[in-house]
Amino acid sequence: MSSNQDQNWKRSLLKLKLFLFFLYGSISILLSYFPVYFQEVGYSTVTIGFLMAGGPFVAIFANPFWAYWGDRLQNIRFILILMLIGNLIIVQFVFQLHTPAYVFIAMLVFFLFQTPSFSQSNSLVLHTISGTSTKFGGVRAWGSLGYAIMAGLAGPLIAVAGINQLWVLYSILLILTLLLILWFPKVKKIEPVRAVKGGYTANVLGNRFFLLFLFLGILLAVPNAMNQTFVSLYIVELGGSLEMIGYSALLTAIFELPVFLLLDRYLKPNKIVMIACLAFVSLLFALRWYLMSLASTPTDILYVQILHCITFGTYYYIGTTLTSQIIPARYRASGQALFTLAFSGIAGIIAGTLGGWLFQTFGGQQMYQVSVLISLTGMVGFSLTWVVLRMKNSEKKVDRHDLPS
Repeated sequence: MSSNQDQNWKRSLLKLKLFLFFLYGSISILLSYFPVYFQEVGYSTVTIGFLMAGGPFVAIFANPFWAYWGDRLQNIRFILILMLIGNLIIVQFVFQLHTPAYVFIAMLVFFLFQTPSFSQSNSLVLHTISGTSTKFGGVRAWGSLGYAIMAGLAGPLIAVAGINQLWVLYSILLILTLLLILWFPKVKKIEPVRAVKGGYTANVLGNRFFLLFLFLGILLAVPNAMNQTFVSLYIVELGGSLEMIGYSALLTAIFELPVFLLLDRYLKPNKIVMIACLAFVSLLFALRWYLMSLASTPTDILYVQILHCITFGTYYYIGTTLTSQIIPARYRASGQALFTLAFSGIAGIIAGTLGGWLFQTFGGQQMYQVSVLISLTGMVGFSLTWVVLRMKNSEKKVDRHDLPS
Protein backbone atom coordinates (compact mmCIF):
# COMPACT_ATOMS: atom_id res chain seq x y z
CA MET A 1 0.00 0.00 0.00
CA SER A 2 1.47 3.37 -1.07
CA SER A 3 1.78 6.31 1.30
CA ASN A 4 -1.15 8.08 -0.38
CA GLN A 5 -3.32 4.98 -0.21
CA ASP A 6 -2.37 4.50 3.43
CA GLN A 7 -3.44 8.07 4.27
CA ASN A 8 -6.74 7.63 2.40
CA TRP A 9 -7.39 4.38 4.27
CA LYS A 10 -6.72 6.02 7.65
CA ARG A 11 -9.08 8.88 6.82
CA SER A 12 -11.81 6.48 5.70
CA LEU A 13 -11.37 4.41 8.85
CA LEU A 14 -11.63 7.53 11.03
CA LYS A 15 -14.84 8.58 9.25
CA LEU A 16 -16.26 5.10 9.82
CA LYS A 17 -15.39 5.21 13.52
CA LEU A 18 -16.98 8.64 13.95
CA PHE A 19 -20.07 7.46 12.08
CA LEU A 20 -20.43 4.55 14.53
CA PHE A 21 -19.79 6.90 17.46
CA PHE A 22 -22.75 9.15 16.63
CA LEU A 23 -25.01 6.36 15.34
CA TYR A 24 -24.75 4.40 18.57
CA GLY A 25 -24.89 7.63 20.56
CA SER A 26 -28.30 8.35 19.02
CA ILE A 27 -29.43 4.76 19.73
CA SER A 28 -28.43 5.15 23.39
CA ILE A 29 -30.65 8.23 23.69
CA LEU A 30 -33.55 6.32 22.16
CA LEU A 31 -33.27 3.21 24.31
CA SER A 32 -32.47 4.98 27.57
CA TYR A 33 -35.01 7.79 27.57
CA PHE A 34 -37.91 6.84 25.29
CA PRO A 35 -39.63 4.79 28.06
CA VAL A 36 -39.23 7.68 30.54
CA TYR A 37 -40.62 10.12 27.97
CA PHE A 38 -43.68 7.95 27.41
CA GLN A 39 -44.19 7.57 31.15
CA GLU A 40 -43.96 11.36 31.52
CA VAL A 41 -46.80 11.87 29.02
CA GLY A 42 -48.97 9.47 31.02
CA TYR A 43 -48.65 6.01 29.48
CA SER A 44 -48.72 2.83 31.61
CA THR A 45 -45.86 0.32 31.57
CA VAL A 46 -48.00 -2.08 29.53
CA THR A 47 -48.63 0.66 26.93
CA ILE A 48 -44.92 1.57 26.94
CA GLY A 49 -43.99 -2.07 26.43
CA PHE A 50 -46.51 -2.26 23.58
CA LEU A 51 -45.07 0.86 21.92
CA MET A 52 -41.48 -0.33 22.25
CA ALA A 53 -42.44 -3.83 21.05
CA GLY A 54 -43.57 -2.22 17.80
CA GLY A 55 -39.91 -1.77 16.88
CA PRO A 56 -38.99 -5.46 17.10
CA PHE A 57 -42.22 -6.35 15.27
CA VAL A 58 -41.34 -4.04 12.36
CA ALA A 59 -37.76 -5.34 12.47
CA ILE A 60 -39.04 -8.75 11.34
CA PHE A 61 -39.87 -7.14 7.98
CA ALA A 62 -37.49 -4.16 7.96
CA ASN A 63 -34.23 -6.08 8.46
CA PRO A 64 -34.76 -8.53 5.55
CA PHE A 65 -36.13 -5.71 3.36
CA TRP A 66 -33.13 -3.39 3.77
CA ALA A 67 -30.69 -6.32 3.76
CA TYR A 68 -32.11 -7.56 0.44
CA TRP A 69 -31.52 -4.19 -1.18
CA GLY A 70 -28.10 -3.92 0.42
CA ASP A 71 -27.12 -7.26 -1.12
CA ARG A 72 -28.88 -6.48 -4.40
CA LEU A 73 -27.31 -3.05 -4.91
CA GLN A 74 -24.02 -3.90 -3.17
CA ASN A 75 -24.21 -0.36 -1.73
CA ILE A 76 -24.75 -0.43 2.03
CA ARG A 77 -23.70 3.22 2.35
CA PHE A 78 -26.64 4.32 0.18
CA ILE A 79 -29.04 2.13 2.19
CA LEU A 80 -27.84 3.70 5.45
CA ILE A 81 -28.33 7.20 4.02
CA LEU A 82 -31.94 6.39 3.12
CA MET A 83 -32.60 4.92 6.56
CA LEU A 84 -31.15 7.91 8.41
CA ILE A 85 -33.15 10.42 6.35
CA GLY A 86 -36.37 8.49 6.96
CA ASN A 87 -35.49 8.15 10.65
CA LEU A 88 -34.94 11.90 11.00
CA ILE A 89 -38.21 12.84 9.28
CA ILE A 90 -40.51 10.38 11.05
CA VAL A 91 -39.16 10.98 14.56
CA GLN A 92 -40.48 14.56 14.37
CA PHE A 93 -44.01 13.16 14.15
CA VAL A 94 -43.46 10.75 17.05
CA PHE A 95 -42.80 13.61 19.46
CA GLN A 96 -45.58 15.86 18.18
CA LEU A 97 -48.39 13.30 18.43
CA HIS A 98 -50.09 12.44 21.73
CA THR A 99 -52.93 10.04 20.95
CA PRO A 100 -51.61 6.52 21.69
CA ALA A 101 -53.00 5.03 18.45
CA TYR A 102 -51.33 7.72 16.30
CA VAL A 103 -48.11 7.48 18.29
CA PHE A 104 -48.08 3.72 17.75
CA ILE A 105 -48.49 4.12 13.98
CA ALA A 106 -45.74 6.75 13.87
CA MET A 107 -43.47 4.49 15.92
CA LEU A 108 -44.01 1.62 13.48
CA VAL A 109 -42.91 3.80 10.57
CA PHE A 110 -40.03 5.19 12.62
CA PHE A 111 -38.77 1.70 13.49
CA LEU A 112 -38.95 0.72 9.81
CA PHE A 113 -35.98 3.04 9.27
CA GLN A 114 -34.31 2.76 12.68
CA THR A 115 -34.15 -0.94 13.62
CA PRO A 116 -31.94 -2.19 10.73
CA SER A 117 -29.17 0.29 11.61
CA PHE A 118 -27.39 -2.33 13.79
CA SER A 119 -27.11 -4.95 11.07
CA GLN A 120 -26.41 -2.56 8.20
CA SER A 121 -23.68 -0.71 10.12
CA ASN A 122 -22.09 -4.09 10.95
CA SER A 123 -22.17 -5.00 7.26
CA LEU A 124 -20.58 -1.65 6.39
CA VAL A 125 -17.76 -2.30 8.86
CA LEU A 126 -17.18 -5.86 7.60
CA HIS A 127 -17.20 -4.72 3.96
CA THR A 128 -14.81 -1.85 4.68
CA ILE A 129 -12.20 -3.86 6.62
CA SER A 130 -12.40 -6.95 4.41
CA GLY A 131 -8.94 -7.83 3.08
CA THR A 132 -7.16 -5.57 5.62
CA SER A 133 -5.46 -6.24 8.94
CA THR A 134 -8.09 -4.16 10.77
CA LYS A 135 -10.32 -6.22 13.07
CA PHE A 136 -14.03 -5.81 13.72
CA GLY A 137 -13.83 -5.22 17.48
CA GLY A 138 -11.44 -2.29 17.27
CA VAL A 139 -13.79 -0.44 14.91
CA ARG A 140 -17.08 -1.46 16.58
CA ALA A 141 -15.69 -0.28 19.93
CA TRP A 142 -16.24 3.30 18.73
CA GLY A 143 -19.95 2.58 18.68
CA SER A 144 -19.77 1.53 22.32
CA LEU A 145 -17.80 4.67 23.13
CA GLY A 146 -20.46 6.83 21.49
CA TYR A 147 -23.23 4.95 23.26
CA ALA A 148 -21.57 5.42 26.65
CA ILE A 149 -20.55 9.07 26.30
CA MET A 150 -23.82 10.29 24.75
CA ALA A 151 -25.94 8.44 27.31
CA GLY A 152 -23.87 9.91 30.13
CA LEU A 153 -24.06 13.46 28.76
CA ALA A 154 -27.77 13.22 27.94
CA GLY A 155 -28.87 12.67 31.55
CA PRO A 156 -27.79 16.06 32.93
CA LEU A 157 -28.88 17.85 29.72
CA ILE A 158 -32.37 16.35 29.80
CA ALA A 159 -32.65 16.98 33.54
CA VAL A 160 -32.13 20.70 32.84
CA ALA A 161 -34.05 21.02 29.55
CA GLY A 162 -36.81 18.58 30.40
CA ILE A 163 -37.68 15.17 28.98
CA ASN A 164 -40.00 16.83 26.44
CA GLN A 165 -36.89 18.20 24.68
CA LEU A 166 -35.58 14.70 24.06
CA TRP A 167 -36.41 15.03 20.34
CA VAL A 168 -34.00 17.97 19.94
CA LEU A 169 -30.99 16.03 21.23
CA TYR A 170 -31.92 12.93 19.25
CA SER A 171 -32.36 14.93 16.03
CA ILE A 172 -28.99 16.66 16.42
CA LEU A 173 -27.21 13.32 16.78
CA LEU A 174 -29.03 11.94 13.74
CA ILE A 175 -28.01 14.92 11.61
CA LEU A 176 -24.35 14.48 12.63
CA THR A 177 -24.57 10.77 11.82
CA LEU A 178 -26.09 11.52 8.41
CA LEU A 179 -23.39 14.08 7.57
CA LEU A 180 -20.67 11.56 8.41
CA ILE A 181 -22.09 8.79 6.21
CA LEU A 182 -22.50 11.30 3.37
CA TRP A 183 -18.81 12.18 3.86
CA PHE A 184 -17.81 8.51 3.86
CA PRO A 185 -16.47 7.18 0.51
CA LYS A 186 -18.25 4.51 -1.48
CA VAL A 187 -17.38 0.98 -0.36
CA LYS A 188 -15.86 -1.33 -2.93
CA LYS A 189 -17.77 -4.43 -3.93
CA ILE A 190 -16.39 -7.52 -2.22
CA GLU A 191 -17.71 -10.02 -4.75
CA PRO A 192 -19.21 -9.87 -8.22
CA VAL A 193 -22.98 -9.81 -8.12
CA ARG A 194 -23.54 -13.41 -9.12
CA ALA A 195 -25.31 -16.31 -7.51
CA VAL A 196 -23.42 -18.30 -4.89
CA LYS A 197 -23.71 -22.09 -5.16
CA GLY A 198 -26.98 -23.14 -3.59
CA GLY A 199 -28.45 -19.63 -3.62
CA TYR A 200 -29.92 -17.60 -0.77
CA THR A 201 -32.18 -20.33 0.60
CA ALA A 202 -29.47 -22.97 0.91
CA ASN A 203 -26.81 -20.61 2.28
CA VAL A 204 -28.93 -18.64 4.74
CA LEU A 205 -32.38 -20.07 5.51
CA GLY A 206 -31.25 -23.64 4.91
CA ASN A 207 -28.23 -23.40 7.21
CA ARG A 208 -29.37 -25.51 10.17
CA PHE A 209 -26.47 -24.58 12.44
CA PHE A 210 -27.10 -20.89 11.81
CA LEU A 211 -30.82 -21.26 12.59
CA LEU A 212 -30.03 -23.17 15.81
CA PHE A 213 -27.62 -20.45 16.84
CA LEU A 214 -30.30 -17.80 16.21
CA PHE A 215 -32.87 -19.71 18.27
CA LEU A 216 -30.55 -20.12 21.26
CA GLY A 217 -29.47 -16.50 20.92
CA ILE A 218 -33.08 -15.41 21.33
CA LEU A 219 -33.10 -17.03 24.78
CA LEU A 220 -30.26 -14.71 25.79
CA ALA A 221 -31.66 -11.70 23.97
CA VAL A 222 -35.18 -11.72 25.51
CA PRO A 223 -34.03 -10.95 29.09
CA ASN A 224 -31.49 -8.46 27.74
CA ALA A 225 -34.22 -6.68 25.77
CA MET A 226 -36.50 -6.62 28.83
CA ASN A 227 -33.71 -5.01 30.81
CA GLN A 228 -33.00 -2.55 28.00
CA THR A 229 -36.65 -1.49 27.83
CA PHE A 230 -37.52 -1.36 31.52
CA VAL A 231 -34.29 -0.71 33.44
CA SER A 232 -34.91 3.05 33.30
CA LEU A 233 -38.35 2.53 34.86
CA TYR A 234 -36.79 0.17 37.43
CA ILE A 235 -34.35 2.91 38.38
CA VAL A 236 -37.22 5.40 38.77
CA GLU A 237 -39.20 2.81 40.77
CA LEU A 238 -36.31 2.57 43.23
CA GLY A 239 -36.08 6.36 43.55
CA GLY A 240 -33.45 7.14 40.90
CA SER A 241 -33.13 10.31 38.80
CA LEU A 242 -32.73 11.04 35.09
CA GLU A 243 -29.00 11.49 35.64
CA MET A 244 -28.79 7.96 37.05
CA ILE A 245 -30.51 6.58 33.94
CA GLY A 246 -27.76 8.19 31.88
CA TYR A 247 -25.04 6.81 34.13
CA SER A 248 -26.64 3.36 33.86
CA ALA A 249 -26.46 3.48 30.06
CA LEU A 250 -22.88 4.79 30.25
CA LEU A 251 -21.76 1.90 32.43
CA THR A 252 -23.35 -0.68 30.11
CA ALA A 253 -21.22 0.45 27.19
CA ILE A 254 -18.03 2.15 28.36
CA PHE A 255 -16.30 -1.12 29.26
CA GLU A 256 -17.28 -2.78 25.99
CA LEU A 257 -14.19 -1.16 24.46
CA PRO A 258 -11.61 -3.31 26.31
CA VAL A 259 -13.87 -6.36 25.91
CA PHE A 260 -13.97 -5.97 22.12
CA LEU A 261 -10.23 -5.36 21.95
CA LEU A 262 -9.48 -8.41 24.10
CA LEU A 263 -11.76 -10.57 21.95
CA ASP A 264 -9.99 -9.27 18.85
CA ARG A 265 -6.70 -10.36 20.33
CA TYR A 266 -7.46 -13.65 22.07
CA LEU A 267 -10.69 -15.21 20.79
CA LYS A 268 -10.01 -18.05 18.35
CA PRO A 269 -12.29 -17.83 15.29
CA ASN A 270 -13.31 -21.44 15.86
CA LYS A 271 -16.95 -22.56 15.93
CA ILE A 272 -16.50 -24.93 18.90
CA VAL A 273 -14.60 -22.35 20.96
CA MET A 274 -17.17 -19.64 20.27
CA ILE A 275 -20.12 -21.87 21.22
CA ALA A 276 -18.34 -22.77 24.48
CA CYS A 277 -17.90 -19.06 25.18
CA LEU A 278 -21.62 -18.48 24.59
CA ALA A 279 -22.51 -21.23 27.08
CA PHE A 280 -20.36 -19.49 29.71
CA VAL A 281 -21.81 -16.08 28.80
CA SER A 282 -25.31 -17.52 29.29
CA LEU A 283 -24.36 -18.37 32.86
CA LEU A 284 -23.04 -14.83 33.37
CA PHE A 285 -26.33 -13.46 32.00
CA ALA A 286 -28.22 -15.53 34.59
CA LEU A 287 -25.95 -14.17 37.36
CA ARG A 288 -26.52 -10.63 36.10
CA TRP A 289 -30.32 -10.91 36.22
CA TYR A 290 -30.18 -12.56 39.65
CA LEU A 291 -28.17 -9.62 40.99
CA MET A 292 -30.65 -7.19 39.37
CA SER A 293 -33.51 -8.93 41.17
CA LEU A 294 -31.70 -8.31 44.48
CA ALA A 295 -31.18 -4.58 43.83
CA SER A 296 -32.73 -2.35 46.48
CA THR A 297 -31.30 1.02 45.42
CA PRO A 298 -30.53 2.71 42.07
CA THR A 299 -26.84 2.52 42.94
CA ASP A 300 -27.08 -1.28 43.08
CA ILE A 301 -28.40 -1.25 39.52
CA LEU A 302 -25.47 0.88 38.34
CA TYR A 303 -22.97 -1.65 39.67
CA VAL A 304 -24.75 -4.61 38.07
CA GLN A 305 -25.06 -2.80 34.74
CA ILE A 306 -21.27 -3.00 34.37
CA LEU A 307 -21.73 -6.72 33.63
CA HIS A 308 -23.42 -5.74 30.36
CA CYS A 309 -20.04 -5.20 28.72
CA ILE A 310 -19.04 -8.82 29.35
CA THR A 311 -22.40 -10.49 28.75
CA PHE A 312 -24.02 -8.70 25.82
CA GLY A 313 -20.67 -7.41 24.51
CA THR A 314 -19.31 -10.95 24.14
CA TYR A 315 -22.59 -12.32 22.75
CA TYR A 316 -22.79 -9.52 20.19
CA TYR A 317 -19.15 -9.86 19.10
CA ILE A 318 -19.28 -13.65 18.76
CA GLY A 319 -22.65 -13.53 17.01
CA THR A 320 -21.43 -11.02 14.44
CA THR A 321 -18.18 -12.93 13.88
CA LEU A 322 -19.84 -16.35 13.70
CA THR A 323 -22.47 -15.07 11.26
CA SER A 324 -19.81 -13.58 8.96
CA GLN A 325 -17.96 -16.93 8.98
CA ILE A 326 -20.83 -19.30 8.22
CA ILE A 327 -22.75 -17.07 5.78
CA PRO A 328 -21.09 -16.39 2.36
CA ALA A 329 -19.93 -12.82 1.80
CA ARG A 330 -22.44 -12.47 -1.06
CA TYR A 331 -25.24 -12.73 1.54
CA ARG A 332 -23.42 -10.96 4.36
CA ALA A 333 -26.02 -8.20 4.76
CA SER A 334 -28.81 -10.77 4.93
CA GLY A 335 -26.94 -12.89 7.47
CA GLN A 336 -26.27 -9.91 9.72
CA ALA A 337 -29.90 -8.80 9.30
CA LEU A 338 -31.18 -12.18 10.49
CA PHE A 339 -28.79 -12.14 13.45
CA THR A 340 -30.02 -8.65 14.38
CA LEU A 341 -33.60 -9.74 13.76
CA ALA A 342 -33.18 -12.53 16.30
CA PHE A 343 -31.71 -10.45 19.15
CA SER A 344 -33.63 -7.21 18.59
CA GLY A 345 -36.67 -8.22 16.53
CA ILE A 346 -38.19 -11.48 17.71
CA ALA A 347 -36.62 -11.18 21.16
CA GLY A 348 -37.76 -7.55 21.39
CA ILE A 349 -41.40 -8.43 20.69
CA ILE A 350 -41.38 -11.08 23.41
CA ALA A 351 -39.53 -8.75 25.79
CA GLY A 352 -41.84 -5.79 25.21
CA THR A 353 -45.05 -7.72 25.80
CA LEU A 354 -43.87 -10.22 28.43
CA GLY A 355 -41.66 -7.68 30.20
CA GLY A 356 -44.39 -5.02 30.27
CA TRP A 357 -46.88 -7.48 31.76
CA LEU A 358 -44.40 -8.84 34.33
CA PHE A 359 -43.24 -5.37 35.36
CA GLN A 360 -46.75 -3.98 35.82
CA THR A 361 -48.25 -7.11 37.42
CA PHE A 362 -45.43 -8.29 39.67
CA GLY A 363 -42.74 -5.59 39.59
CA GLY A 364 -39.17 -5.35 38.36
CA GLN A 365 -37.77 -7.88 40.82
CA GLN A 366 -39.96 -10.72 39.54
CA MET A 367 -39.26 -9.73 35.92
CA TYR A 368 -35.55 -10.28 36.52
CA GLN A 369 -36.18 -13.59 38.31
CA VAL A 370 -37.94 -14.89 35.20
CA SER A 371 -34.96 -13.63 33.19
CA VAL A 372 -32.66 -15.88 35.23
CA LEU A 373 -34.62 -18.98 34.21
CA ILE A 374 -34.66 -18.00 30.51
CA SER A 375 -30.88 -17.43 30.51
CA LEU A 376 -30.21 -20.77 32.19
CA THR A 377 -32.27 -22.47 29.48
CA GLY A 378 -30.02 -20.79 26.91
CA MET A 379 -26.95 -22.05 28.76
CA VAL A 380 -28.23 -25.64 28.58
CA GLY A 381 -28.89 -25.26 24.84
CA PHE A 382 -25.42 -23.87 24.04
CA SER A 383 -23.77 -26.50 26.27
CA LEU A 384 -25.53 -29.35 24.43
CA THR A 385 -24.59 -27.78 21.09
CA TRP A 386 -20.96 -27.63 22.20
CA VAL A 387 -21.02 -31.32 23.21
CA VAL A 388 -22.48 -32.34 19.81
CA LEU A 389 -19.91 -30.26 17.91
CA ARG A 390 -17.07 -31.80 19.94
CA MET A 391 -18.34 -35.31 19.23
CA LYS A 392 -18.61 -34.62 15.49
CA ASN A 393 -15.13 -33.10 15.44
CA SER A 394 -13.70 -36.14 17.22
CA GLU A 395 -15.42 -38.49 14.73
CA LYS A 396 -13.89 -36.58 11.82
CA LYS A 397 -10.42 -36.88 13.36
CA VAL A 398 -10.89 -40.63 13.83
CA ASP A 399 -12.08 -41.05 10.23
CA ARG A 400 -9.05 -39.17 8.91
CA HIS A 401 -6.74 -41.26 11.11
CA ASP A 402 -8.24 -44.50 9.79
CA LEU A 403 -7.75 -43.55 6.13
CA PRO A 404 -5.00 -45.57 4.41
CA SER A 405 -1.79 -43.67 3.76
